Amino acid sequence: MRWMIAGLFVLVIAGANGTAAAEDLMALRQALTLHASFDQGMDADWARADSACLVREGNGLVPAVANDQVRLAAGAGRYGNALHFTEKSAYRPLYQATETLAYNTQSWQATVSIWMRLNPDLDLESGYCDPVQIIGDDTKKGFIFLEWSKNETPRFFRFAIRPLVHLWNPDNLAWEDITADKRPMVQIQQAPFSRENWTHVAFTLESINNPQQGGRGTLYLNGQAQGTIENWDLTFGWDPQRVQLVLGAAYVGYLDDLAVFDRALCEAEVRQLYELPGGARDLWQSQK
Repeated sequence: MRWMIAGLFVLVIAGANGTAAAEDLMALRQALTLHASFDQGMDADWARADSACLVREGNGLVPAVANDQVRLAAGAGRYGNALHFTEKSAYRPLYQATETLAYNTQSWQATVSIWMRLNPDLDLESGYCDPVQIIGDDTKKGFIFLEWSKNETPRFFRFAIRPLVHLWNPDNLAWEDITADKRPMVQIQQAPFSRENWTHVAFTLESINNPQQGGRGTLYLNGQAQGTIENWDLTFGWDPQRVQLVLGAAYVGYLDDLAVFDRALCEAEVRQLYELPGGARDLWQSQK
């Protein structure tokens, strides 16, 4: 009898844990604004608003298409296919982020998640490399990016949130001329990237444009927090209608499973996202 009661108790606890996990997954589903698997093309598979993947051409934007610089690599992804940036080029796929990132001037928050596969020291060409950028109408009004440094070996991996230029760089110095402790960034000297294994990268943004609450941003690698940008005035001056999410600036390597959320996920949620068996597709496919 005691064995049966104990067994029943275990089942009840397991059921409760399963319910909690399902509720957590629902919270991620509700926060998701865009998912691009790159299995069928470069447009997002699912989006609240605009799913189109675009590139700059002259003074305008046109639909992004695979080419020799950015290929759709069949079966090479973390899940299914992947984007393969074969060389450093000016071809940079982007998503109009007015609604996707829901940028606002009061207290903005968001999360961006992506998988990468490359050896930075072997694959990247000289100069800075930004696999992911969030830009507005002027980088002096704000600039958010993931970056590999250009000179060090091994190359540093960074997450930066640069607000209005006078708030972080009043002397208008070059990025490389500012000491690391004076830059609004998280810097990793030996990040776990390789040609053989995929690395999950996520960053969160919270209370941007709200100095009273203290804006902050956190970098995660493979579900683990790596550092936080805080104690800065993270006030931006972007035109909300001109915010874009840009991929592959000077990048050489593979990208897969881009996902964007309308709030800053907590560490447990980032870990849950990292562990999803089918990637971000698991968050919306069951709702079809």
